[in-house]
Amino acid sequence: MQKEWVGDSMNEKVMVIEDEKKIADAIAYALRREGYTVEVVNHGAEAMDRLHAFRPDAIILDVMLPGMDGYDILKRLQNKGRIGVIMLTAKEDIVNKILGLELGADDYITKPFDMRELLARLRSLLRRMQAAGEKQALDEIKLGPIILHASKRAAWAGDNKLDLTPKEYDLLALLVSSPDRVYTREQLLDLVWGMDYIGGTRTVDIHVQRVRKKLGPASSEMIQTVHGVGYKASGGYGENQHKN
Repeated sequence: MQKEWVGDSMNEKVMVIEDEKKIADAIAYALRREGYTVEVVNHGAEAMDRLHAFRPDAIILDVMLPGMDGYDILKRLQNKGRIGVIMLTAKEDIVNKILGLELGADDYITKPFDMRELLARLRSLLRRMQAAGEKQALDEIKLGPIILHASKRAAWAGDNKLDLTPKEYDLLALLVSSPDRVYTREQLLDLVWGMDYIGGTRTVDIHVQRVRKKLGPASSEMIQTVHGVGYKASGGYGENQHKN
């Protein structure tokens, strides 16, 4: 028996919402050949229940559906987290395509279409989503109740947004991004303030005290003093933890 070729889909799940059975079956067959896990829905009114159970990474969504059209499904998807959507439309009217994009679709393809083009667009969409997810993960630094968003230079301790100066933020971000790594005062001075800073290592101690105060009692103990060396951030409270 000939072994079926499987593409680089990494087992992503794709839902096909299409009422024309021949088209739906052809798309599903092509997707499965590429290695995707596929679910087919032929009726718009069933789509939301099936979406909730299947939890797809992407949807290939026909505009004209019985029970609920593709635009209504898009509206209901807006609060369902990140799901990639490629719209299938037989309409050449640019207004309908723009409407789909404005409602949250990522791409569209007009019937009749070449299956190779649909697969290429799907791969491209999933790559963009993966890259965006990786960027978001890199952007967020989290340790226990402390959360920092690098692109916004914003920090929280639990539900409390912290009012940090630029250097306080840089110091906290450096420590939290490498939990349990011990930095000497000289290293912190170099990495946060720069080699030419003339304020001395006492500046580090003062800023650590300020950061701890702003973190509040519930989180301040996560910034630990390593006596004779410097500081580290830790998700657990060690026996040797002390404050200056």
